[in-house]
Amino acid sequence: MVDTTNQSDQIMSAANRSLVTQREGGTHRSAVSIGQGSAAAKRKNWAKRIKYLLGAIATIIITASVAGIVLDGIGFTGVMMTALAVMAAAWVFTNYPKVKVPKRTELTKGDPKQMVARTELWLEAQRPALPAPAVKVVDQLGVQLDSLGLQLQSVDQHHPSVNEVRELVGEYIPETIDDYRKIPMHLRQENHAGKSADDRLTESLTKISGEVDRVTRRLAEGALDDLAIKSRYLDYRFGGAEALEDKSQ
Repeated sequence: MVDTTNQSDQIMSAANRSLVTQREGGTHRSAVSIGQGSAAAKRKNWAKRIKYLLGAIATIIITASVAGIVLDGIGFTGVMMTALAVMAAAWVFTNYPKVKVPKRTELTKGDPKQMVARTELWLEAQRPALPAPAVKVVDQLGVQLDSLGLQLQSVDQHHPSVNEVRELVGEYIPETIDDYRKIPMHLRQENHAGKSADDRLTESLTKISGEVDRVTRRLAEGALDDLAIKSRYLDYRFGGAEALEDKSQ
C-alpha cells in the first residue's frame, strides 16, 4: 500500500509552491491600493480565496486518500494527477473571485466606511486611463478619503456635511472622470479653449481634493476645539510644564 501521508505531504508542498507563485504574480499585476478602505476590501477578498482554496485542497486530498485505500495505492500517475488538480485549484482561487469594482450608483451607498472603500476601489479601476499628473491626485484622494471616512463615523448621518460628502463622492468625482474618458485618447492632449483635456482633468481633481480636505478639516474642528479646551483645563488644574517639574523635585 502506498504511504498516503507521504503523498499528502508532496501534494501540499506542490500546492504551497503554486500558491506563492500565483500570489506573487497577482500582487505584481494588481494596482497598489490608494487607501486603507480599498486595501481592506482586497484583504477580505484574499481571505475568501484562501478559504475556498483550502477547502478544494482538502477535498482533493481526501478523495485521493480514499482512492488510494480502495485501490491499494494510486501510483505515480495518480499522485501527479492529484498534484496537478491541487495546482489547478491554486491557480483558480488565487485569481478568482475578483474584487468587485463598484458601479457609480453604488458609491454613495452604505455607511461612511463602505462608501470610502467603494470609492477607492472605483478610483483604482480608473487609474490606467488617466494621465500621470491626475493619477498622483487620485492617490492623494485615497489618503484624504481615509481621513474623511474616520471623521464621518462619529458624525450624525443627517448632518449637512454628510450630504456634501456624498455629493462629492457620488457626483463630482465620477462625473469628472467619466467626462474625461468620453474624449478619444488622441484628442486628450490637444488644446481646446486654451487647455488640454489632460490638464483640465488634473485641475478638476485637484479642486475636488481641496474640497475634500476642507470638509475633513471642518468636521475635525469640534474635536480640535475639545482637545484645546481639555488642554487648557489640565494646565489650569495641574499647571504647565514648569509646575510639573517643581512637583517632581
